[in-house]
Amino acid sequence: MKEEVLFTIDTPYRPALQVRAWRFGNPGQKSLAVMGSLRGNEIQQMYISGQLIRALKSAEAAGQLSPDCGILVIPCANQFSMNVGRRFWAADNTDINRMFPGYDQGETTQRIAARIFTALQGYRYGVHLTSFYLPGDHLPHVRMMDTGYQHIEEAADFGLPYIVLRTPRSYDTTTLNYNWQIWDTQAFSLYSTSTDCIDESAAQLAVESILRFLAVKGLLRRQYFPAAAAPRILRENTLHDVLSHAGGLMLCRRHPGDPVEENGLLGEILNPCTGQLLEQLRADCRGRVFFCRRAQLINGHEVAFRILPEAPL
Repeated sequence: MKEEVLFTIDTPYRPALQVRAWRFGNPGQKSLAVMGSLRGNEIQQMYISGQLIRALKSAEAAGQLSPDCGILVIPCANQFSMNVGRRFWAADNTDINRMFPGYDQGETTQRIAARIFTALQGYRYGVHLTSFYLPGDHLPHVRMMDTGYQHIEEAADFGLPYIVLRTPRSYDTTTLNYNWQIWDTQAFSLYSTSTDCIDESAAQLAVESILRFLAVKGLLRRQYFPAAAAPRILRENTLHDVLSHAGGLMLCRRHPGDPVEENGLLGEILNPCTGQLLEQLRADCRGRVFFCRRAQLINGHEVAFRILPEAPL
């Protein structure tokens, strides 16, 4: 294991930002790169990165990494926002994951993205531990961009039950996942259950899925068990969004993984001042809760739940 400072960037009004990385295995090989937290509230993603570093350190000490295995892990690239409790770059509220491939003569977040992308280029596989644009919890899954360069079957090697294929929109073209794919890295976005709080069991599942991927690819000499069932592959637009119509306090009655019937109760929205029931949120199909918004305050016409429809027989 080798710890290093990938780069240092001066920031306004605060000490310079140092982005650190940990390398494992053969330094001449670029097998797998793992990017952790790019946003200031991605606590779970940083925690997963730390647990992965511990696991890889043990594997390397035990001689379990293959000779042609070279791994890079960057746990966090946005300590500035994390320290002040902001999701995006605190100085100008920009999102580093909307700045790729970056511009080394641009604004601070463009320069950070450029330096990160330079370090991550050339790897055969890339894993981004990322979060959804809405605050809430997911079923664990692997997501890939449908760029035409992806190999969706390789996502099954993580052993997670769901693989989500996303058709890129214009704003997706500046994400790490999309640019990795365009620059010949097989990129996977790994979604854990939570974002701004630590879920230890979900973090362990994420770490095990990455280690399993390495073992399947022959990069880690470790026994792995075949998946109990083939993962369900779905396009993101097949998920049913359940929108709020009233704004107020939201109480969740179902959580990710819970089965629901058509018209089944998912949550309730209350008047914040009187406690009066304003709306009952109900499923529009039979299936399973895939995403649940965790913010206690919700506005009208926002995504409160996402339902994975029951698979056809």
